[in-house]
Amino acid sequence: MTLNSPITEEMTRQIPAVSRNQRRGASLAVAILALALGSFAIGITEFSMMGLLQEAVADLGIDLSQGGNLVSAYALGAVVGGPLLSVVTARIERRTLVISLLGLFVLGHALSLLAPTYGLLLAGRFLSGLPHGAYLAGASLLAAGLVGPAKRARAASWVMVGLSIANVVGVPVVTWLGQNFGWRWMLGVALGAAVVTGVMIRAVIPAQPVGASVSMRNELSALRSPRLWLAILLAIVGFSGMFALYAYIAPVLTETAGLAPSMLPFALAIYGVGMVVGNMLGGRLADISVLGTVAGAMAVLMVSLLLFSMTADVLPLALLFMTLVGISGQSLAPALQMHLIDCAPHAPQISSALTHSAFNLANAFGAWFGGAVIGVGWGLGAPSLLGGLAALLGTGMAVAMLVAQRSRAAARG
Repeated sequence: MTLNSPITEEMTRQIPAVSRNQRRGASLAVAILALALGSFAIGITEFSMMGLLQEAVADLGIDLSQGGNLVSAYALGAVVGGPLLSVVTARIERRTLVISLLGLFVLGHALSLLAPTYGLLLAGRFLSGLPHGAYLAGASLLAAGLVGPAKRARAASWVMVGLSIANVVGVPVVTWLGQNFGWRWMLGVALGAAVVTGVMIRAVIPAQPVGASVSMRNELSALRSPRLWLAILLAIVGFSGMFALYAYIAPVLTETAGLAPSMLPFALAIYGVGMVVGNMLGGRLADISVLGTVAGAMAVLMVSLLLFSMTADVLPLALLFMTLVGISGQSLAPALQMHLIDCAPHAPQISSALTHSAFNLANAFGAWFGGAVIGVGWGLGAPSLLGGLAALLGTGMAVAMLVAQRSRAAARG
């Protein structure tokens, strides 16, 4: 799963100043558009497979639980690639790095698009996921370098607008294309968007060398933080519940709730709007209390998933609780991202990348466990029930962290 990537003060100190001539030489609006187009391509790749899962399963001659592995393969690639690429490429000039990551993304999509077998398709999906987190972090840093430290968070949010547009517009449109002309159209659209992104970045964004303080050692030092690993575990547990539902949302809505397949793109657009609302709401609430927002949103997510599992055969209620899952799930995203970065402020690149890794590991686990319970005959409502139980565990963890935080604050005060 993808989310806002706030730029910390430490990140800003690692962004070299870009000269005024360079800033004037690049149109800021076009530069941000280019970077946002890359996040749009990532959003299509990550989420469109869920809406086209039935078409992919039928085309490949596999069962639904195997189809869920197409979701998991991409997510696992993102899990591995985010921290790994962020560390080994820490000293590479920013623009070159981002374009190279897009090249890896294109290569993975080309393999997926042309793959004649299920095994090669899985390999292509894994390869496509590798640059996921590193691109989002690198694009945010590029944008921050263009506007300067005073607007660094705003610049990052502009880049992430592409993810929101992907969920509201891109995923429904690509789902419609896939239903009518073949599910691999999704791969072609994402590949084309990535190619255009790379060309635009090369044309309109100046080179940005990394700061002298950036090093592999500093980034790796974050891995010694127990708080960081506990925060990662919380993100994995909490978000696996949401993805257990969303990975199989197409068959649940069409086969259990009775939604006409032609209406599925509109249902996905509703879910996307819920995610946009949740992202905005979560960001505002996290400014008041990071862990308080995590605990509250996790509790609402738990209730929404459990209610969805009980009402999935009633279409209006299924759509209502599906939307609440999108709102509450995405409300978690900015708060959890801030929490992870706060756990390792001296290593913002790897902590930011690990955030994306945690969300995508949750994506992989959710899709895999959801497919497993469907495979043993528990029915299409079982993944959301399992997801609700995962969110219950996450709520307990978040509440415990919040209580411990307030106890430490009271002891200091």
